[in-house]
Amino acid sequence: MVDQRTSALIAVDMQNSFIGGNLAVLGSELIIDTVNELIDAFDNVILTQDYHPADHICFYQNHANKNVFDVINLPYGKQILWNAHCVIGTDDVNFHQNLLVDKAQLIVRKGFHRQIDSYSAFLEADRRTKTGLAGYLQERDISHVYVVGIATDFCVAWTAMDARTFGFDCTVVMDATASININGSLNQAIKAMKEKGVAFSQSSDILNKIN
Repeated sequence: MVDQRTSALIAVDMQNSFIGGNLAVLGSELIIDTVNELIDAFDNVILTQDYHPADHICFYQNHANKNVFDVINLPYGKQILWNAHCVIGTDDVNFHQNLLVDKAQLIVRKGFHRQIDSYSAFLEADRRTKTGLAGYLQERDISHVYVVGIATDFCVAWTAMDARTFGFDCTVVMDATASININGSLNQAIKAMKEKGVAFSQSSDILNKIN
């Protein structure tokens, strides 16, 4: 069973940018209803929001002679360059209008530091800058997080693996995620998550364990 007292749902980046916007992820609109079912079922709900300034270092437009999906070296390691997305002050950054946002107890904004990208809800890409989510969960005696959202192979995977690093049990609800899958990135992410001890499930199984 899912213990509502010690469990939380983390819905990752359910934003216009990734659902038909500037960095649209194939099939992302198809998971909204499933994510909403889970949001409705959980007592503890957290949303993450990619939140970039226009001059962010991860946008290929901010680098001369670079293209989308090129990789550059930054002080914290290799960085994929993305199309400009989730820019503060644009509709692209907003949560999708069909998402059940009112139940969220916390919204974690990430990626607002110009020089650091951020996939994980726990740690930014330099692997030092914390969002504060781990402390929030610990203060509330949450021990198990269930992760859904976009994209399976990037922000969902990094969030799930960092959840394990911070000592939480973690389950990714696969049919409530959508992937980018660049050059086999989905299989690589699943392998990495398994190695970190992340569990995988389907929404029907989770909902049955709640109800």
